[in-house]
Amino acid sequence: MKHLEISHLGSFLQRIRQSLVIYVLFASFSLFAQKKVIHQELLWYGYYNTLKFNANWTLNSEIQERQFINPSAQHQLVFRTGIQRKIFENWNASVGMTLFLQSPQDPESESHLMVPELRPNIGLDTKQQLSFLTLSHRYKVEARFFHDVENNALVGGYRYSNIRIRYQLGLDIPVLKKKNKEDLISVKLKDEIMFNAGSKIVRNTFDQNRISLGLHYCINPYFSFEVGYMKWFQQRTSGVDYYDRDIVRLSLFHTITLKKKQ
Repeated sequence: MKHLEISHLGSFLQRIRQSLVIYVLFASFSLFAQKKVIHQELLWYGYYNTLKFNANWTLNSEIQERQFINPSAQHQLVFRTGIQRKIFENWNASVGMTLFLQSPQDPESESHLMVPELRPNIGLDTKQQLSFLTLSHRYKVEARFFHDVENNALVGGYRYSNIRIRYQLGLDIPVLKKKNKEDLISVKLKDEIMFNAGSKIVRNTFDQNRISLGLHYCINPYFSFEVGYMKWFQQRTSGVDYYDRDIVRLSLFHTITLKKKQ
């Protein structure tokens, strides 16, 4: 019965992936007709913590600082946490919350206002071993709540904006292994596409696409480090204007296991 459930779930998600690919192809052709693309350069650095309670339950938390470079300015400060549960073999489900502190999208803006955004989310992820490669899929749905702003100041509380649907395809390629056959250095390639949904979404159903390439180094079983590059292409609410962002990423990963080995 469990294998049948996994098969049905895999078939359903496969149809979703096929639909997303078709949409991306049509969206990509339409981009050539657009007139205004703003190019920006950024630096992201973050700390990612994995707290393992046992074989089935994990708490994932992260802090990211995102800054414009050339000129230098604050862009986003991100706090994200979520509880993850293993539901099937190689399948995990998660529920979490994200707090975004959003500074102006223009690094030359004279405003220093940081607008909070709350994002409750649910997700599914799975990994497949293909020869010496690892293929991963991540599905996430998040609701977006923005703090009200008036005359460049925070007022009132939060208002619901829209739902965002995310799908990420990942590929891990080991380059060098330790004596115990665990990965020491690996290359990580990821592509994530996001779509907006809701009554307020009129011209930007396609939200963004992120393609990243990283070099991951495992220091020991508890710490690892990654340096990478991301291309972030995002459609603005006008539907005809876009951000084209080149991003350098520096990431520290920290794993804590509470359950001792037998």
